[in-house]
Amino acid sequence: MDYNLMDALELLEREKGVPRDTILEALANALVSAYKRTPGAAEEARVTIDADTGEISVYGQELDEDGNVVEEWEDTPEDFGRIAASTAKQVILQRLRDAKREQVFDLYDGREGDLITGIVQQSDHRYSILDLGDAEAILPGSEKIPYERLERGNRVKAWILEVRGEGKGPQIVVSRSHPEFIRALFELEVPELVDGDIEIKAIAREAGHRTKIAVASNDANIDPVGACVGARGSRVRQVVNELKGEKVDIVEWDDDLGRFIAEALSPARVQDVRFDEEEGTAVVIVPDHQLSLAIGKEGQNARLAARLSGFRIDIRSESQDLGLDEQDDENVDFETVEEGDGSGAESGSEVSTETEATADPESGNKDPSAVTAPTDEVVDAGATDEDDDTSEGDVSTADDDEEGASDEAPSDENNKEADDHKE
Repeated sequence: MDYNLMDALELLEREKGVPRDTILEALANALVSAYKRTPGAAEEARVTIDADTGEISVYGQELDEDGNVVEEWEDTPEDFGRIAASTAKQVILQRLRDAKREQVFDLYDGREGDLITGIVQQSDHRYSILDLGDAEAILPGSEKIPYERLERGNRVKAWILEVRGEGKGPQIVVSRSHPEFIRALFELEVPELVDGDIEIKAIAREAGHRTKIAVASNDANIDPVGACVGARGSRVRQVVNELKGEKVDIVEWDDDLGRFIAEALSPARVQDVRFDEEEGTAVVIVPDHQLSLAIGKEGQNARLAARLSGFRIDIRSESQDLGLDEQDDENVDFETVEEGDGSGAESGSEVSTETEATADPESGNKDPSAVTAPTDEVVDAGATDEDDDTSEGDVSTADDDEEGASDEAPSDENNKEADDHKE
């Protein structure tokens, strides 16, 4: 082996950080395997490489039953230089790959919870691969935002979920659906969060649909909600854009559980909150016209409020609380599910609501989806046409009355002519 290889090893040590002695040791082990494949080779052997000259020597060995060397002799093949050169190339390339993996693992090891930016290299329903520049990250399908399409070349942000050191190299697993991804995005946009002037106390998220965060201020001069929203909503808008339009509700944390639960149910207005800390339940009273708003579409607002507060929330309208609609109450219970499922409240946070439907007594329609609101007006069946008050929903009835009136007019004139004739 000549000095060109030794110079190359020194260059690799300076540029790639791969120690020369490490490469020489790996090369010696590889040459032992190459020697054993040559005809007439000894069963056991060792290879030495001079660190200054690069000269290679092969020694055959004979071992006893205990593995001790009984006899040793030099047995370097005549054409071993060619074999050594080819082996050296393979060993150096392998060591460079190993060194690259070790560097990547050292770079990202312990960075779980950090926010990274990558370019989508490949994406399908199973997973997406993000190019981070010095490494690649895997975004599993379960960690994607539902219904989000990541096209090749898109630049996206993700939250490091796990860094695995595996045999084929480190594997960086990232997420875009984790609730902590929201925290990382806000820390990127809100300097007060990084400085510690305000903090995010709790996060409840249904990825792809809606997120609620509770923020508190450690400085009396800073409004935590306003700091997160930004001037004309500039800060929260950046977060929403990264989430592809996912709605984000920011509420202020309050040590008073009653006021905090009321805030968590915003935008609905709450009249009263009665809670039991030992049982972990809360009964929330809202105005009748605010009941559907407090529950939210498919119970989403109530579920997120339950996750945010950690209480099982029972939402009732004012009329239901007073017992005015007990006969028509229809209870709807939301089953508890583990957080991360995205379809319900977390374990221990269950939401129940009560709704009311009034059937039309005249039509006999008992389908709750087709109901009419009761009115205070009572129409007298024997009222005259002058006293009859016709609403917009009774257009057909009004037309029938007009047609009936026009049909009766000729008969009245005929009766009058008959009376004149008699006179």
